[in-house]
Amino acid sequence: MFKNSFLVTLVLITCLVLFSQCAHNPVGSEVRELNQLEKSLVESDNKFGFKLFREIAGHEESNKNIFISPLSVSMALGMTLNGANGETQAAMEQTLEFAGMTTDDINQSYRSLIDLLTRLDQKVIFEIANSIWYRQEMTFEQTFMDVNQQYFDAVVRAMNFGDPEEAARIINSWVKDKTHGKIEEVIKPEQIDWATVMFLVNAIYFKGTWTYEFDKERTVDDTFTLVDGSQKPCRMMIQTNEFSYQERDQFQAIDLPYGDGQFSMTIFLPKANQSIDDFVADFTQEHWNGWLTNFEKDSVTLRLPKFTIECEFEETLKTVLTSLGMGIAFSGSADFTKMYKPGGLFIDMVIHKTFVEVNEEGTEAAAVTVVEMSRTSAGGDRHIKSMRVDRPFVFVIREQHSGTILFMGKIVEPKSE
Repeated sequence: MFKNSFLVTLVLITCLVLFSQCAHNPVGSEVRELNQLEKSLVESDNKFGFKLFREIAGHEESNKNIFISPLSVSMALGMTLNGANGETQAAMEQTLEFAGMTTDDINQSYRSLIDLLTRLDQKVIFEIANSIWYRQEMTFEQTFMDVNQQYFDAVVRAMNFGDPEEAARIINSWVKDKTHGKIEEVIKPEQIDWATVMFLVNAIYFKGTWTYEFDKERTVDDTFTLVDGSQKPCRMMIQTNEFSYQERDQFQAIDLPYGDGQFSMTIFLPKANQSIDDFVADFTQEHWNGWLTNFEKDSVTLRLPKFTIECEFEETLKTVLTSLGMGIAFSGSADFTKMYKPGGLFIDMVIHKTFVEVNEEGTEAAAVTVVEMSRTSAGGDRHIKSMRVDRPFVFVIREQHSGTILFMGKIVEPKSE
């Protein structure tokens, strides 16, 4: 499904290191340094995010937009990890890049990261919500519930899965509320049957106003070149300003800050002679870390299309996570006895839905990840640069101070309402 697409990488990254070359320091605010455990978690989450992004792109069709939240997927699986044991736990930790971290380290770091990200910039709305919905007639391990309440602020609620219509309505209502109406449905009643025992849900909402907004009066009709070389009309925003910018043999890149500058969108536009698929295949954490150090302030005239994208991944995520090493968690051999002592549980599916809108004021984005558990049946005078984003591109929404990646995207066709 994700074959060679043009990723609108809306990745909201909380950086491991404060990259002064591309960071905009908040006015009148101070943020604490991350401790070593928090840095390890951010590094793990970002490494997992780049793997996930490349794998999804490899499974999707080349002409499809892709928008994901690695942080949302990681957090939903992080809650699930607290119920895993033995080989299942080891496989999930390996896939999530948690090597060298204890379960307590992981939970403590998630707790700290949630607190840091949601309080960092008063001009940016960033919210994280977690929940667990379980079959009311079953008794799950209290320690599992307590840990997820303590470290993930998870809402825990018993459900009557014998009434799938009502159960789906309740869960979807929670999702709609936590994503401010941007994602209205993630669970369908027909997905709930006798085998369904639990849903672990993460929801993320982001709303950031550009530090330097685009003037609506300057937005014009323009064209965007698709993967196959054909052109489609788009609404192109335009502004000239001083941004963190770089140009290399392979791409142009620009960093657009939100609010006081702790969060930003980093856009990578591959050169016209390079395919978006080749760029995505080479989009690794190592390259990302190196590229971040090369941004410099410069005067740039930026042309950026407005777009609104919605994505949903279900079977793709199961396939991708299996290929990344945690196939045992989806099989009858799964061991989730720390969640349910009698055993016999496995991950039936992982659903990921996202929304992003980019316009003159800023960006609004939301993501939901659901893990379904089932039981077995048995510048000034400088030359002004120009960057015209009129062909497939990748973007990441990130947090500058911690280095955390929140969203990633590949845009091959900007769609606007």
